[in-house]
Amino acid sequence: MSISIPDFKSTKQSNEAVARLDLDSKIVAVIRRALDEDMGVGDVTTNSIVTPAASAAAQIVAKQNGIVSGLSIAQAVFLMLDGDMGFSPNVSDGAEVKPEQLLIELQGSARAILTGERTALNFLGRMSGIATLTNRFVSATAGTKVSILDTRKTAPGLRAIDKLAVLHGGGGNHRFGLYDMILIKDNHLDSAGSIGNAIRLVNASENRLEIEVEAKNIKEVKEALEFGVKRILLDNMSLTEMREAVAINDGRAKLEASGNVTLRNVREIAQTGVDFISVGALTHSAPALDISLRWVR
Repeated sequence: MSISIPDFKSTKQSNEAVARLDLDSKIVAVIRRALDEDMGVGDVTTNSIVTPAASAAAQIVAKQNGIVSGLSIAQAVFLMLDGDMGFSPNVSDGAEVKPEQLLIELQGSARAILTGERTALNFLGRMSGIATLTNRFVSATAGTKVSILDTRKTAPGLRAIDKLAVLHGGGGNHRFGLYDMILIKDNHLDSAGSIGNAIRLVNASENRLEIEVEAKNIKEVKEALEFGVKRILLDNMSLTEMREAVAINDGRAKLEASGNVTLRNVREIAQTGVDFISVGALTHSAPALDISLRWVR
């Protein structure tokens, strides 16, 4: 997919500038789709008012306390519209920011700045919100051995973006999709009949991916361990059950707590001794961070 907009720099030049940001190809595709969604055939308001030769400068600033994420994404938005756009970043992705703090300055085509503004801010606000919430969970479990993980509960089409923001917030990524890890959940177990049958079927498929099994009670934890499972998801277990699972496990498998995890209870969960805590809220319920663009006159 490519964007063809009259009066902007060549697509080739823009593509070369974006390539220098070294973004994942999935993320670049997401940015292109977002611009296409917003622009259609072009920014009719800006193109009616601003001349093609006009240049301008602007500043992107934080309006809230938080963790910034998406600066390289925002740069890619503007570079797709003007391959000559200049940037002066004041912070890096993952940095803690305060209200009125300057994040990045940009200078180039006035049309490109006005046209790309909302798309860039949408990415920055969403990603910074995810990074900020992730950082709150990470901070709440500081001093424990636990790692905070995301889930597949991401906005459709934005998974690469959402999971990058989790990393900027200090969290870790669980599987990216259905293709890079085997996770045997309760519905799979209902279909297979038992944990043992499910594992035998997976092994028969000659898959060599990591296997994780969801266990909803201690009996299923024991069964998973009997079949040599190296990663077990403790689904909606109580703190008492989690502590018992940790004791029974005795370091044989990595244990992941999941279900109804909040900032109020995440530390107690971490203190049970589990290795991971997966939190769907990181990507499905994070409020966007307030970030704005100011015209420099």
